[in-house]
Amino acid sequence: MGTFFPSGQTVYQASASSENTSLPSESSCTYRLFDYGPGVANLSSGDNLSDYQWALKNEGRFRRIRSQLNLESLGGLYVHRNESGAVDGIALPRLEPGNFDKVTTEAVAGMDINITPAWELYDQAPAKRQTVVAVIDTGIDTSHPDLANAIWVNEDEIPGDGIDNDGNGYIDDVNGWDFFYDNNQIYLGSEDDHGTHGAGTIAAGRNNGGMAGITDNQYVKLMVLKALGTENGMGAPEDIVEAIHYAEANGAVICNLSFGSTEYDESVAQAIQNSNMLFVVAAGNGDRYRNGYDIDQYPVYPASLPFDNVITVGNILFDGNLDESSNYGVQSVDLAAPGVYILSTVSDDQYGYMSGTSMAAPMVTGVAAMVYSSHPELSVLGVKEVLLNSARRTDQLAGKVLTGGILDAGAAMAYGQTG
Repeated sequence: MGTFFPSGQTVYQASASSENTSLPSESSCTYRLFDYGPGVANLSSGDNLSDYQWALKNEGRFRRIRSQLNLESLGGLYVHRNESGAVDGIALPRLEPGNFDKVTTEAVAGMDINITPAWELYDQAPAKRQTVVAVIDTGIDTSHPDLANAIWVNEDEIPGDGIDNDGNGYIDDVNGWDFFYDNNQIYLGSEDDHGTHGAGTIAAGRNNGGMAGITDNQYVKLMVLKALGTENGMGAPEDIVEAIHYAEANGAVICNLSFGSTEYDESVAQAIQNSNMLFVVAAGNGDRYRNGYDIDQYPVYPASLPFDNVITVGNILFDGNLDESSNYGVQSVDLAAPGVYILSTVSDDQYGYMSGTSMAAPMVTGVAAMVYSSHPELSVLGVKEVLLNSARRTDQLAGKVLTGGILDAGAAMAYGQTG
């Protein structure tokens, strides 16, 4: 997933397909995003784009067709050796259409997060509590029509007066803070697509003409904490740590982290371990060729942190198999969720598809917020227990993730009920 740089810096990335580029940092570690860039029966009658949200309701009506190089068709490779006899170059013959096979993946009905019964149970819940979810990521388009009502508001701050009204050290932090650029401009444009996409998955409004988010944003609000920036989505450990401290100090109980690094940073680990929040973390998108690997053997952080308040999430395709790019690990990765061709909000009031474990983590965050909001008796650690115990076991995930299963929102909302 991440690459190493001459300076020794590494990036925590949220499944991004672009090459990692180091940024100047006070630390030896850098974080980067995990992302890379349909058709079901209507899920939410008031949201025309929900037809394409297979992750919420998969009726098996779509397929993926892609080309794959057939090595046997090449005939041979051309190897160049230097004067010492070592191989210093490999050349492929001219590639023709006949050198590629078409690989088709058919969707399997029911391989989704089972959202419909979860919504019904949530609406029937007798008591709901306000729940703040911190999204530590790039920024979020807070004016997007599907997100405008989902954004947390710091009631102790007066917008635009240039004064730190609540005395917390951040001037005009009305909806959060930009730790990357150290100001209150939490949305800049296309560099904030990644955070905006995750935000829509968690809490986009339902029945308002766009797409359907998982939670009810009347009760669940998103705190915008921009700790990664530039078009490559990169950030430094000190900004991540400051964002975690800010989130907890301002009332967040669940925190989505769709980024990572192959480098361990003690300050980030300590901030997570010492927090009372529940952290939902993307497992990472494999190596630079997007081949997922076992992070029990080759750790990725914070995904591999062995803390009780961390849930690490892998990424499945619509046939129920782990996507080829998804990291896995029966000790490090707790469960899987849909993360390929995920439709959600992006910058400038638009919608777009993204893929990666960065897209799977917000699925779990959304359901965690739903369960926490509707079950006032549960702590955040209780929510984690519910999500893991209610995961739907599948043969494909056995031996790949701790639970051997996929996120099941309906089962999570019904967990512990009798009769």
